[in-house]
Amino acid sequence: MFTLKALRKNKTIKYGVPMLLLVVGGSFGLREFTQIRYDSQRIRKKLDPSLEAKVNVERQPVILEEEYEKIKKVNMEEWRNIRGPRPWEDSREYQDQQRSRLDEKP
Repeated sequence: MFTLKALRKNKTIKYGVPMLLLVVGGSFGLREFTQIRYDSQRIRKKLDPSLEAKVNVERQPVILEEEYEKIKKVNMEEWRNIRGPRPWEDSREYQDQQRSRLDEKP
């Protein structure tokens, strides 16, 4: 009986042991929760077979060559850089202005 009263008054037993259990138990609990998080991310990141073929390193040079062929076909001689309207400008008025400038140039 005497030892039970002494244990209740002991601050180490009263506050230290529960704190230690919380810290150690919390680390095990967090490990399980983080494992669930990483498993769900791994499942979500699985790619379609069609996308996986595009990402595959062996196929990449072929994709780059295909894109190069597409760009070669584009006519860059007739391309013009046209600025769009600013937020404070009236877009219809600005478009009419741009069209009139394009008509003037040969």
